[in-house]
Amino acid sequence: MPETIGNPLSWSVDHAKAVSHHLGSVASHVGHETDDLVLPQVRRIQLADLPEVLRRGVDDFMACRTDVAFLCLLYPAIGLLVAWFALDRNLLPLLFPAVSGLAIVGPVAAVGLYEMSRQREMGLEPGWSHAFAVVKSPNFGAILALGLMLGALFIVWILTAHGIFVATMGAEAPASIGAFARDVATTPAGLTMAIVGIAVGALFAALALAVSVVSFPLLLDRGVGVPAAVITSLRVTAANPVPVAAWGAIVATSLVLGSIPLFLGLIVVMPILGHATWHLYRRTVV
Repeated sequence: MPETIGNPLSWSVDHAKAVSHHLGSVASHVGHETDDLVLPQVRRIQLADLPEVLRRGVDDFMACRTDVAFLCLLYPAIGLLVAWFALDRNLLPLLFPAVSGLAIVGPVAAVGLYEMSRQREMGLEPGWSHAFAVVKSPNFGAILALGLMLGALFIVWILTAHGIFVATMGAEAPASIGAFARDVATTPAGLTMAIVGIAVGALFAALALAVSVVSFPLLLDRGVGVPAAVITSLRVTAANPVPVAAWGAIVATSLVLGSIPLFLGLIVVMPILGHATWHLYRRTVV
């Protein structure tokens, strides 16, 4: 069982770069021809704005909690399904990468929540049916395209995580959950896998956050294409690196806490984060 990792780290970083390049190349073919001419302005925000964003997210959740709770029953179901699938002995090393990687595709699952916040902002009383009205949006094709791109990023992350496991701990499947946890915590190879996996996972998470922090709300709200949405999201990240990083930490921590009791906490965590993301978009994009 090797105790060092050389090629896997560079291989993982190369994959992350390849996905980033792929996102840009695909985006250049999706959207409106005038996107490069009509880019929304972005605002600078402060860390102090994030509590207000979360408060507004909680307000939206409380106003729509019955409808939102109904919709968000899907999130713990997906989490449990992923966990059950990964608990197969051969897939056990992918359990944590699969669960943590759900944050990459989380913005896609929250599109309906953005629509509910948008409806409430206009003075309407949104219900669960408004969340499904997203499919009637003129920009649904662009939303779907960006969602597929994040889905591709999730798959590459899973393949990368598996490559790191094989390179550090070998191709043999763990004998049990206990044995795997013990190897990760007490062997040099296990510690190497954990450290490198977390570091590379952070790169994937940062890429997904930069690309999607405001892109889905923007696509839903305005008649722009994927290039304009992604570029605007990257500009928001560049203009507000510390607040966006802090927002990413809030999202990651909340998802971990919401996943602990059999993923049931996601019924509350996901809608609050989804609604709050809409208000983050309102504060950062003119």
